[in-house]
Amino acid sequence: MKIKRRSLPAGRRAIVLLSGGLDSAVTLYIAKSAGFNCSCLTFDYGQRHRREIKNAKELARKSNCSLEIINIKLPWKGSALFGKNIRVSKHLRIKEVKDSIPSTYVPARNTIFLSFALSYAEASNANAIFIGAHAQDYSGYPDCREKFLSAFKKVMNTGTVLGREIRLIAPVLKMNKAKIIKLGAKLGVPFEHTWSCYSQGKVPCGKCESCNFRDKGFKEAGLIDPAFLKINK
Repeated sequence: MKIKRRSLPAGRRAIVLLSGGLDSAVTLYIAKSAGFNCSCLTFDYGQRHRREIKNAKELARKSNCSLEIINIKLPWKGSALFGKNIRVSKHLRIKEVKDSIPSTYVPARNTIFLSFALSYAEASNANAIFIGAHAQDYSGYPDCREKFLSAFKKVMNTGTVLGREIRLIAPVLKMNKAKIIKLGAKLGVPFEHTWSCYSQGKVPCGKCESCNFRDKGFKEAGLIDPAFLKINK
């Protein structure tokens, strides 16, 4: 899959939201392949899977990009990523995820993350913000949909001085997981340094929804997931 450079902004400085997960890692490498000088942001927001922060650090180091970790402590409740009494689904049920709001949904998370990214982008005269939002598997998340991103772009245009000059780019939004993985492999993404699991363990649990989506994607892509190899060690 080729990146169409003419569809990207003329400037070459970007803020990339890097969670440490697979989608955001591929998004970072897409931005770099398009010639952007990338500055990455990741968030410590009290999530149970804080292991992803360690992976974000490693991904930034591997890609030779700067990384800033932002600590935000908000009274989030009702999400399985925080509540110890809320179960993370351990079954791959794509239809159910698409037809409802998953228990792992975090209220307005991408709105908050994008607001920080926008502030950084405007302050540093960046030309673009990259986000690894992925609607196909996770369409149950209202802030991972094209409609939401279009609405946020309007906020960028009207709420900042330079908003109209900053592109909001979600390059994997309409791809399925297998296509994202294939593109990432082509771009040289070090998948062994990505973290998708919702557990707090040292290795992926291989059972939660996120692990299942990832496993399915690698199998459909015809590739071996180096991160999942750690489960059997």
